[in-house]
Amino acid sequence: MAILFRQMYGMPSIFATESVNERRETNEHTMENNPTKIWNDRYSKTAYAYGTDPNEFFKAELAKLEPAGALLPAEGEGRNAVHALKEGWNVVAFDQSEAARDKALKLAAEHGQQLEYAVADAQEYLCPVMVDVLAPIYLHPPGASRMEIYIRLSRFVAPGGHLIFEAFSEKNIGMGSGGPQGRSMCFTVEAVQQLFSDFGQLEVWEEKITLNEGLYHNGEAWVIRARGTK
Repeated sequence: MAILFRQMYGMPSIFATESVNERRETNEHTMENNPTKIWNDRYSKTAYAYGTDPNEFFKAELAKLEPAGALLPAEGEGRNAVHALKEGWNVVAFDQSEAARDKALKLAAEHGQQLEYAVADAQEYLCPVMVDVLAPIYLHPPGASRMEIYIRLSRFVAPGGHLIFEAFSEKNIGMGSGGPQGRSMCFTVEAVQQLFSDFGQLEVWEEKITLNEGLYHNGEAWVIRARGTK
């Protein structure tokens, strides 16, 4: 079963007709039993679910590095990948959703870029090259699979390579700005430090930010951010 989870479940609050608890129970059940379907449904819409602009932290951290090779897991509709391509990076990306891939390739073409993008489960994906940057942005596997997935992805980073990470903190539950609402799918500073313990130089912190990313990431949010070097 595919278990590559990320970003927010449920509709934006303007369309909400169910209670928060009802939406949470429905979404968690759907994600557990058919995660690919929920993401294909979301990404099959005309609008870009999380916008077409890159994540601000990803953009800022990438600008500090010399362009090389980057792996973007759970890349969704391609907003970060297209930005990296335009900045001269060689990008490989993947997601479990075919609809996400189609939207990402469309976005890349609109910007005159060619994107290497696979449809794959995070537990089975094999990166075709060693990369200089690993950038998981809102990749939220459930607790049982999290360590396995992140260790696997970290193995594709070459010595001296870099990490750029952003995901929702446990403190974001109930904020209404997006993200999973189950504690097992959110992060703490300590958990992220453990996930990336193979990065010799690692900074991990919790930060309150304001999100403005498409339909599903909006408002004040608590996130965990990390950067590191192998």
